Amino acid sequence: MTSLVRHVTIDCTDAYALASFWAAALDAKLGDDDLPGDPEAAVESPGANLLFIQVPEAKAAKNRVHLDLQPQDRTRDEEVERLLALGATLLDDRRNADGTGWATLADPEGNEFCVERSAAERAATS
Repeated sequence: MTSLVRHVTIDCTDAYALASFWAAALDAKLGDDDLPGDPEAAVESPGANLLFIQVPEAKAAKNRVHLDLQPQDRTRDEEVERLLALGATLLDDRRNADGTGWATLADPEGNEFCVERSAAERAATS
């Protein structure tokens, strides 16, 4: 058997705080043994597990890899609003009047991610 991706790992300055944001964003849970101040924290999610590792340097440039989120039980626009309320920032709004497109957001430490249309929204425009 080949290798499998176990985690998507994200460097950050506060592992627990950023993992808490992503746990809320993904309606997932933090690892049972993760506590504030820990140098690493995990988010266990049905889609992909995320591992946050504390590093001394701050984010300095655009991500080379980013997450694309697809809402499962709400629209893209509802999901964007929910994530903004959790502490995300809107970086680039690529949503179109016809309902296509996406929004690029940043998490509380500035890591970019995108919010795409839900499967129902895609089916309605195909």
